Amino acid sequence: MASARIRSGLPLLNRILRSDSLSTQRSAIQRSVLTPAFTASQPSKNLSTSTAQKEEKIKLPITLYGGTGNYASALFIAAKRSKVLDQVESEILDLIAASKKSPKFSQFLKDLSVRADTRVKAINEICATAKFSEITKNFLVIVAENGRLSYLESIVNKFKQLTMADKGIIKAIVTTIMPLPPQEEKELKETLQDIIGHGKTVEVEQKIDPSILGGIMIEFEQKLFDMSIRTRAKQMERFLREPVDFDAL
Repeated sequence: MASARIRSGLPLLNRILRSDSLSTQRSAIQRSVLTPAFTASQPSKNLSTSTAQKEEKIKLPITLYGGTGNYASALFIAAKRSKVLDQVESEILDLIAASKKSPKFSQFLKDLSVRADTRVKAINEICATAKFSEITKNFLVIVAENGRLSYLESIVNKFKQLTMADKGIIKAIVTTIMPLPPQEEKELKETLQDIIGHGKTVEVEQKIDPSILGGIMIEFEQKLFDMSIRTRAKQMERFLREPVDFDAL
């Protein structure tokens, strides 16, 4: 199993981080690719392992924004074009699962003080041990070179949104102060299904957050419906702080 192979490679990571002399390993992939200025039409070319065949134009199932969305979109395009989307998804999810089980690996991903050549060498070692695909390895090397490993989990979450949308699954995150009763969850799912329409399937994920004080928050397809008491209280506070124009009364 990939996650087991990743954990078995952690001693290698420890040796790399403690090494005094590290050879600089630079990927042939251009460093400029996958920067925040990225446009979805071109960067995935540099993740692909084959340039001989005519490139298929890949359309993103949903549009993501921000730097992490750019990285996720590029990985999706490259994996889809190379027809290894399921494999790449499995590999990066295994990597995130392994990071959560290893404090040392998790610290490595978040530590911005680690030199670029150290990050790249560690990632290459881990990918070799886990027998990751070239697409996954190239992607992780780019992320490491650009100093974005601390954002990896966020990137993977965005990538998961893309793969789910590609399968016709729309994830709706429902936040309340306590779990919804089964009947209410069923009715909410049916309502969301009507909004999204046929051809797609709604998957509801419930989150509990006492800080919203009550009400409900629903997030799906880059939309947020905030009907929480916390937000309504803030709106009321802003209204009460505004000066009253008595001349207009």
